[in-house]
Amino acid sequence: MSSPALQPRTRVTRIAQEAVDKARLTVVPRVRTRAPRVPFMTLVSLVLVGGIVGLLLFNTSMQQASFTASALETEADTLAAREQTLRMELDELRNPQRVATEAQAMGMVIPSAPVFLDLETGETVGVRTPATPENAIQLQPPAPIKPAVLAPEPTYVEVPATPTVEEQAATDPGATSAKPRKNRNR
Repeated sequence: MSSPALQPRTRVTRIAQEAVDKARLTVVPRVRTRAPRVPFMTLVSLVLVGGIVGLLLFNTSMQQASFTASALETEADTLAAREQTLRMELDELRNPQRVATEAQAMGMVIPSAPVFLDLETGETVGVRTPATPENAIQLQPPAPIKPAVLAPEPTYVEVPATPTVEEQAATDPGATSAKPRKNRNR
């Protein structure tokens, strides 16, 4: 009976040997596979072209924004100058001296003695006199009179009229045959 014990052991050895033979590593020559270059080059080219186009669009938009800002600054300067002009005109129109002068030109008269009204009692304080143009206070002094030396009388000089060709012919019978000559030295 010695054979049953040996039989499984040789069998296991043989199976193990086959597994070892299958599991043995061998050196396999490397196979170089090259990635296709066309898709990579296309991708790189598209990225570069996209970047350049993006930079050009960005630059263009920045230039447009610069022109818009410049135009708005010019308009703001114009409007500021216009505002200053209008403020100066308004100050000139609000000038009390101008208002009083125009009122006087319209016929209003400044009284010579002012009268004050007390708002609590309703009484007037001062002498009430009618204001007339004769006794009114003048805002502008009268214009000075120019001396006669600076404003002389005009001098008129009479110049006799020159006789026409027909009048000369009527007064001088020898002048009828004479005709005016044309200038040939041109």
